[in-house]
Amino acid sequence: MPMTEQATGAHHPQPRPRSGGHQSAPEQVTGAQSLIRSLEEVGADTVFGIPGGAILPAYDPLMDSTRVRHVLVRHEQGAGHAATGYAQATGRVGVCMATSGPGATNLVTPIADAHMDSVPLVAITGQVASKAIGTDAFQEADIVGITMPITKHNFLVTKAEDIPRVIAQAFHIAATGRPGPVLVDIAKDALQAKTTFSWPPVMDLPGYRPVTKPHAKQIREAAKLITAAKRPVLYVGGGVLKAQATAELKVLAELTGAPVTTTLMALGAFPDSHPLHVGMPGMHGAVTAVTALQKADLIVALGARFDDRVTGKLDSFAPYAKIVHADIDPAEIGKNRAADVPIVGDAREVIADLVQAVQREHSEGHRGDYSAWWKDLSRWREKYPLGYDQPEDGSLSPQQVIERIGQLAPEGTIFAAGVGQHQMWAAHYVQYEKPATWLNSGGAGTMGYAVPAAMGAKAGAPDTTVWAIDGDGCFQMTNQELTTCALNNIPIKVAIINNGALGMVRQWQTLFYNQRYSNTVLHSGPAGSVSGSGKQPGAGTRVPDFVKLSEAMGCYAIRCESPDDLDKVIEEANSINDRPVVIDFIVHEDAMVWPMVAAGTSNDEIMAARDVRPDFGDNEDD
Repeated sequence: MPMTEQATGAHHPQPRPRSGGHQSAPEQVTGAQSLIRSLEEVGADTVFGIPGGAILPAYDPLMDSTRVRHVLVRHEQGAGHAATGYAQATGRVGVCMATSGPGATNLVTPIADAHMDSVPLVAITGQVASKAIGTDAFQEADIVGITMPITKHNFLVTKAEDIPRVIAQAFHIAATGRPGPVLVDIAKDALQAKTTFSWPPVMDLPGYRPVTKPHAKQIREAAKLITAAKRPVLYVGGGVLKAQATAELKVLAELTGAPVTTTLMALGAFPDSHPLHVGMPGMHGAVTAVTALQKADLIVALGARFDDRVTGKLDSFAPYAKIVHADIDPAEIGKNRAADVPIVGDAREVIADLVQAVQREHSEGHRGDYSAWWKDLSRWREKYPLGYDQPEDGSLSPQQVIERIGQLAPEGTIFAAGVGQHQMWAAHYVQYEKPATWLNSGGAGTMGYAVPAAMGAKAGAPDTTVWAIDGDGCFQMTNQELTTCALNNIPIKVAIINNGALGMVRQWQTLFYNQRYSNTVLHSGPAGSVSGSGKQPGAGTRVPDFVKLSEAMGCYAIRCESPDDLDKVIEEANSINDRPVVIDFIVHEDAMVWPMVAAGTSNDEIMAARDVRPDFGDNEDD
């Protein structure tokens, strides 16, 4: 099975198989006991899952483990997203567990999500007995075949003696090189059979050799381009976070004086408040960030992949720029945009070497002059800042809600967002100053991600405040995990940005489908009316009643409909730490995400607001 690599390491040291030192004495155990012992030895401390027939043998010894905490979720999708949130918040490998058939297939979405965003994840699934595989046995599904395109690697284990080696290899593959999800499917009879357990196992991965050290010649060429450029941009992707390279990035940026743009997956890799930071690029990126890439003469891409949401129409993206592309996954380099200087390596090592190479260029008298470039950037930043209008009817602005949550949150708060308008507003209006404080589903765009991901983050970082910023559409997909939070002392805070619609889809219908709102309204009637009640409350989803629903799941819940109450309810939520808190913010339904580049168009056609196209007033060919 091919294994490809990309965007590097993680925020904190990864769990590694304990391959040196004391060799444990061989013990006679079952395969299931061997599995739990192996999880303990690789450093897994939390597993999210649900038992079922084929995986049941593993749950018996799990009950006796003092080193592995199991969190019983309400849906396997919740287990997968929780493991992802745990991994993104801690930098360690996230672990989820499910049974065969539908249990395993319910993990497909979070596995695909982790694959797109390069998250280190190990998914362990039970499988029917080895002799029944291929017979369409009860609750059988070929989960190895199903997940092959969306995993970094996967294993089918039919012999008990293979379990320790496979678990060690799975964690090593998931955590190193370009992180990603690894599936371990274990036949029920392998879990039940007797075997001998000893640790560490001998790992055998002859074809797996991620390149971490960049080529010195390529680094020198990149440094020469940086100091010769007039309009450079550091285009920073999630790989910089995964490589724990944020300190090195700050040194490189300040050394060169080049503007920095951080992608949706890289928010927090470089402080939002830093004067060199020009914002997030992409379809809903800041005008200055999008335009900087378009008009650059050099783009230094670090742990980024030139995805379509950043580039817009690819053949019109950054037409004047030479490209330095550094990534740990060689398959990403040249995939979407040809690189003038390709660099394969770990982002931390690449940036550290670039710093030294640029310093040498400076010592030889080669220093970039970006003064004219910064004059343009500063003008754009001043003329087209991020902003929003307050609703004329006095209702809550969703942007203001999210902005105030960010401003009132304790320092170091982790924010997990669902997908859609609220995701983009959370990216824009919360300040991200530190790594591992922004979790979202970037590549897959998975609705229902926020609540279970926040749960996983809080489980991994129990002393840190965790806010989930969710939409009323996303919230209805995975809110059952609030029960898991309430019963397992995982007191997350959830802000439902409730506009009564599938907001981002509704925005597209407003702009591109003549305001024909086909199947995007989530409430029961005009202006959010509750059918049969005779009442006409403000807009927003009222069926279900999110306050009552959240209370039924063991949470403290509040509804906020007035700007006058905004700070009070947020501060109240921040003060409650003995249970999950849910705030149902009823917001204006017509608010839109701006700036915006329409899908399939050039980034040159960015709109700063509705019917407002920026006028840059300069010669694009200079």
